[in-house]
Amino acid sequence: MKNLSLCLSVVLISIAFSSCNVETKKAPVQKVGIDEYLGQWTIDIKGGTVGWLEVRKEDGYVDADLLWIGGSVTPVSNVFLANDQYLIVTRTNNLVRTRDEKNNPLRTHIITSWLEISKKGAKIEGFLLSPGRNGMSVDSTSFVGTKLPDVPPAPDMTKLKFGDPITLFNGKDLSGWILTNEKQKIGFSVIDGVLINDPVQTEGRPHISYGNIRTEREFEDFNIKLEVNVPEESNSGIYLRGMYEIQVLDSYKKELDSHNMGALYSRIKPTVSAEKPAGIWQTLDITLCDRHVSVILNGTKIIDNQPVYGPTGGALKSDVFSKGPIYLQGDHGKVSYRNIILTPVVK
Repeated sequence: MKNLSLCLSVVLISIAFSSCNVETKKAPVQKVGIDEYLGQWTIDIKGGTVGWLEVRKEDGYVDADLLWIGGSVTPVSNVFLANDQYLIVTRTNNLVRTRDEKNNPLRTHIITSWLEISKKGAKIEGFLLSPGRNGMSVDSTSFVGTKLPDVPPAPDMTKLKFGDPITLFNGKDLSGWILTNEKQKIGFSVIDGVLINDPVQTEGRPHISYGNIRTEREFEDFNIKLEVNVPEESNSGIYLRGMYEIQVLDSYKKELDSHNMGALYSRIKPTVSAEKPAGIWQTLDITLCDRHVSVILNGTKIIDNQPVYGPTGGALKSDVFSKGPIYLQGDHGKVSYRNIILTPVVK
């Protein structure tokens, strides 16, 4: 029995040593060329927000534009392929640490955040990494991206067929409208047949988080006509399908810009200025069809059947083919709306 136990011990030790000598084979790293990242991508960000990324080759180098949750579509600081596998996209902003007695910056840091992106089948996925303000931590936000197909040819506007008009605002109350975020406060009310947003903040009291409102109904392609009154220096927005913002702004006599009244925010600049002075009722006539938009402001066409390449800041969803609501910004400034009529495109 003793000899048998000794033999078993020798065998087990031999097996152990043999196992240590076995080479483990690692799966080869899958190389991904830059061409697989080229194109436009809608991005679903953890937490329910939306972004957009376009990667392209330009004059022998790689460049990109990025939209992250809110704000404008902006050029990135840098973009490059790392380790034949990951796409790294960086963006920067200045952080003033200290100022002198005249409020002039004394010490400024250039803060760099970056996206680490990998290709997973037909999609991309990754993380946005952002240094904390104190420089002693890094925040990480995950996301998944879907490649956008090319925009189809512009529709023939003369051949569009329309259904029955739908009155979105009844002039009496907020029937058919809800907050996009039920945790926020609604600043909209109806006074004398007018839908008025007045997000009042009281000095010395806690800041109130006012919300946007959206239609309960969702739509595909359509024409929408409405009237809007913007006070001096005020700001709002009309979102088509919950995705594309038509800017509402007091931009009277300002230079043409993609952030002016009637622009598709940060994406399409009006070809001509047609704004009226602040405090005067203005008309908007907007058509969205086949990922193209036309805008007539106060009887003047300022955007003529132009392609829409992706969502704008504040979009509720990333799927450019799904139906969506009309939503009105309520977290910016005072603004009034009336006579909101939507007519669906029939296909």
